[in-house]
Amino acid sequence: MPDLREDGLYPGVCPLDCPDQCSLLLHKAGGKIVKIEGDPEHPVTKGSICHKVRRFPERLNSEERLKYPMKRTGPKPGKEFARISWDEALSMIGTRWKKLISQYGPESILPYSFYGNMGILSAEGLDRRFFHYLGASRLDRAICNSAGSEGYRYTMGGSFGTDPEDTKEAKLIIFWGINAVSTNMHQTSLAQAARKNGAMIVTIDVHKNQTGRLADWFIPILPGTDSALALGMMHVLFKENLADRSFLAEHTVGYKELEEHAKSYTPEKVSSITGVPAGDIIKLAKLYGTTSPSFIRIGNGLQHHDNGGMNIRTISCLPAVSGQWQVKGGGAIKGNSGYLSFNSQALTRPDLLQKKDTRVINMNQLGAALTQLKEPVRSLFVYNSNPAIVAPESTKVRKGLEREDLFTVVHDLFLTETAQYADLILPASSSFENLDFYTSYWHHYIHLQQPALAKYGEAKSNPDVFRLLAKEMNFPEHLFGASDEQLINEALEGHGNDCLKKVTFEELKEKGFIKADRKGFLPEKLPTPSGKIELYSSTMEKKGFYPLPVHTPLLKESDLPFLFVPGPNHQFLNSTFAESNVHRKLEKEPKLHMHKQDAEKLGIADGDSVKVWNSRGECILTAVIGENVLQGVLVSQGLWSDQTPNALVNALTPDRLADMGGGAVFFSGRVQAEKHTE
Repeated sequence: MPDLREDGLYPGVCPLDCPDQCSLLLHKAGGKIVKIEGDPEHPVTKGSICHKVRRFPERLNSEERLKYPMKRTGPKPGKEFARISWDEALSMIGTRWKKLISQYGPESILPYSFYGNMGILSAEGLDRRFFHYLGASRLDRAICNSAGSEGYRYTMGGSFGTDPEDTKEAKLIIFWGINAVSTNMHQTSLAQAARKNGAMIVTIDVHKNQTGRLADWFIPILPGTDSALALGMMHVLFKENLADRSFLAEHTVGYKELEEHAKSYTPEKVSSITGVPAGDIIKLAKLYGTTSPSFIRIGNGLQHHDNGGMNIRTISCLPAVSGQWQVKGGGAIKGNSGYLSFNSQALTRPDLLQKKDTRVINMNQLGAALTQLKEPVRSLFVYNSNPAIVAPESTKVRKGLEREDLFTVVHDLFLTETAQYADLILPASSSFENLDFYTSYWHHYIHLQQPALAKYGEAKSNPDVFRLLAKEMNFPEHLFGASDEQLINEALEGHGNDCLKKVTFEELKEKGFIKADRKGFLPEKLPTPSGKIELYSSTMEKKGFYPLPVHTPLLKESDLPFLFVPGPNHQFLNSTFAESNVHRKLEKEPKLHMHKQDAEKLGIADGDSVKVWNSRGECILTAVIGENVLQGVLVSQGLWSDQTPNALVNALTPDRLADMGGGAVFFSGRVQAEKHTE
């Protein structure tokens, strides 16, 4: 049994979908967590945490938390629910699902989840196993990093990059498409440490956000043109004899073909595509080619375009051309989860899915799935996500959620915007109430969270809910009766990952976190077909892609004049914390960044209300006029909750898919803007 004293200091790990995955110290008094600090003993996060997590006790102890199951008593959407027991709730789900399966088959049921809680058991454990056994429609969880991960994989074979702890050795740090100050704060701290030792910081982005202002050199770029800029840099590197040909010959495939291909990407041509002056392209390439160690932090924003996978694929070739993979502190990070890979199949059991051609529904197209499918989704089970806010084409999503014939169950901590469309609501326990393990997708540490709190009210963890549902559905006990500890042991056995071969559950209980046992700057043999860095990818060629990095323009979906980029803000994490009055006040209001010349043409002044619209929807934002974006580009920040009216930016975003991985194209939509008057 866990030690759940009323008062004391407990170790913890941040559960948020953030690369930093901080180690925490949880202060308890009167049975509640009253204060959260960073753990100074953690080698990467070193006691420093963001203000969002410092305020986490307010969220944990909020009277707004869901305490017990509830069923709908009023119209959709709404807040009219009546308390019921867990037995009643489980019976309702079981009865409805058995009837749907009998009438329409198990594919009429769809799970919808992501990483609102990054605990492995909470996000990708018994839930996946349950729906595999049920035979439900499969969800392609591609809303965040799938396009970039696939693009990076073509080059590097998997999620392998520089050890963040080494990046303080770098002499040049390029933040490319990432607002690290707001979304990867410890990489920012490492960059600042490197700067004290003489490093230069360069930021390449569509918006001069906090990271752009931090940089020694900010390079504004037109959205979706990053692959062209990377190829322009390669052109200069090869032409100026700054490429590391010995590294290329020994560790890569296709560098000669790449060199020939890059000849067409002259600085002048690339400038016309990207909006970056030709002289700056040459300067940047020479800086990168003559500075060592040089490190690139590749951001998520780059992949949320029609050409997002190729953007990441192209940038990931640069450290090979410069030979920076062989220098401590050099190279790049897109992600590092390959070093922490565990036995996910033992947890999720995809072998239990009997119908191998079970339909797959991309989570980015939930609106279409709920409104347009010939064989409609008739029941939706939502957990660890808030699709009414986060999914593209929000208006279409909400139209689908309004269906009276759609039986929707939501398992969450709060009455979210999505929960207001639910027929049945189940209260979720917080991460600090659960036993779970965590693997960062940036640093190289695996963490264990042991329960530090008793369950809030009648709240239950994700694994507990699916154990109960399995029992209600009469699923085999031997498949769904394993304890959380047993599941963690299954995940830590038989994974074939040498970096974690010495990690055990008992050691994690003792130490709290353990670093992956990594050898060298990269795996000796990459998991590409050649075992090398693939600048020319025959795998891509077989799949119909161009085998070398290439720039493809964004789809011009309409003649509307502006590209719209709804990026993250500093106070929220996706929709989490947007419900907080404190965080909304800190962020002040939803803003729209616009170039001064565009504003002048439209008669819009700084501080004016601006209506932004397209065929999918509209929202009202406050204008910020200046030169933080290039002409023809509009940038907003943050997924504001329904408590902030008319700011649902995903009402404007398209639900088409990126070039690779089924990824989202949040940042490739086009809009019109005009001054808004009441």
